[in-house]
Amino acid sequence: MIGRLYGVLLSKQPPEILVDVNGVGYEVEVPLSLFGELPDAGQQVTLVIHQQITENSHNLYGFIQPGQRQLFRSLLKISGVGAKMALAILSGMNPAEFTGAIQAADVTALTRISGVGKKTAERLVMELRDKLGDSEVAGSPGLTATVAGPRAEARHALEALGYKPVEAQALIKHVANDEMTAEAIIRAALQQAGSR
Repeated sequence: MIGRLYGVLLSKQPPEILVDVNGVGYEVEVPLSLFGELPDAGQQVTLVIHQQITENSHNLYGFIQPGQRQLFRSLLKISGVGAKMALAILSGMNPAEFTGAIQAADVTALTRISGVGKKTAERLVMELRDKLGDSEVAGSPGLTATVAGPRAEARHALEALGYKPVEAQALIKHVANDEMTAEAIIRAALQQAGSR
């Protein structure tokens, strides 16, 4: 299996790039959100690769960081999400934005991605929320910062206090705003819960 390519970037024709490795040209599909991270044509490029071999095709999917590839692979494990949809998801949002949407259970943001309906968005949130904080996506720039934001910290604290994840998320959504610290969100959420 091909796990990494290092060579000269010959062309960028979204969603595909062509990489020359010692005279062999590899066509690699790359999420649109990563095109800005690629060097100009004619320069050296290193990609981590997910190789998919099926009965009818042999495809290479390329990423700049190992964590981006791991996120792609995590998407493939979800029922109803194939390589094309996983690529579309990562094209519609960069990994940090996607992680933020999952952690915030922002189904509306996810359904703005082409091909993602409400049921798929809800499935993504349900199946990925607890996985995105661990080493499964470590190594992607911006992911840890997004996961460790005030809302995520508050949610973890409320869960530690015995609230179910859905309850904690609902409380946070009701009281939090972008200006608040994790402590302020927790305090407001507990006051809200006490007033019910």
